[in-house]
Amino acid sequence: MRAVVELDGVAFDYPDGTRALAGVDLAIAAAECVAIVGQNGSGKSTLVRQLNGLLRPTGGEVRIDGHDIRRRHVAELARTVGLVFQNPDRQIFAGSVRAEVAFGPRNLGLRGEELARDVNAALIAVGLDGQSDVNPYDLGFSRRKLLALASILAMRTPIVVLDEPTTGQDARGTARVQAIVRDLSAEGRTVLAISHDMRFVAESFERVVVMRAGTIVLDGPPAEVFGEANAETLASTYLEPPVAARVGARLGLGSTPTEAALVAALVPTAGG
Repeated sequence: MRAVVELDGVAFDYPDGTRALAGVDLAIAAAECVAIVGQNGSGKSTLVRQLNGLLRPTGGEVRIDGHDIRRRHVAELARTVGLVFQNPDRQIFAGSVRAEVAFGPRNLGLRGEELARDVNAALIAVGLDGQSDVNPYDLGFSRRKLLALASILAMRTPIVVLDEPTTGQDARGTARVQAIVRDLSAEGRTVLAISHDMRFVAESFERVVVMRAGTIVLDGPPAEVFGEANAETLASTYLEPPVAARVGARLGLGSTPTEAALVAALVPTAGG
């Protein structure tokens, strides 16, 4: 499949001299679901902010749909790359839930029934359709996170980037985010997510990219990345595989990054 996101030797230095990215090469295909993981300061957020122009590389090249983005404005890139911030309060500003969700697609030129349809669909997806007239700051943190997600969903960007989408979410909220990721992929949209929730990552993404000190140290499917062979590399990033993967390793069951994989591996053992 064609690559819709390409980073070619991308480096980024902050004004204080901190090198956040050190020659990153990464290609992501259309409709691919990719999780980016690593300890705080590993370069995850700096990397995804290269994709919509909030940060510009100090070295290398970023291409979206094959086009170098260095001369493209943030407003133009927003039509293609939707970024949901880790902290929703840096993204929310409108006086009502509906107005917040409508802001982005309206700026993209949507009006009338088309705008109302996309706003309603986004509100339903995140479970806020019954609170459309509420002031966003009357919502709890977890619901403000979902509101920020809805505001990007309504823009229908072909690439969606989620920064720690399950932070503050209970089991129901996490399941909702997982369903949204599945639906986006089914629609042919590309999904990238930064997350510290390894269970969410293993269950929701087909590819895991592990970062350390501004570089990519692992890149592959969850069963490979969270497998025993990579335990030492993961430990160097201060990450632990999901519980299912750790239990599977202790039982000698091979790569079992999800609970479903663990159960499947246990069934023949129980039957024998």
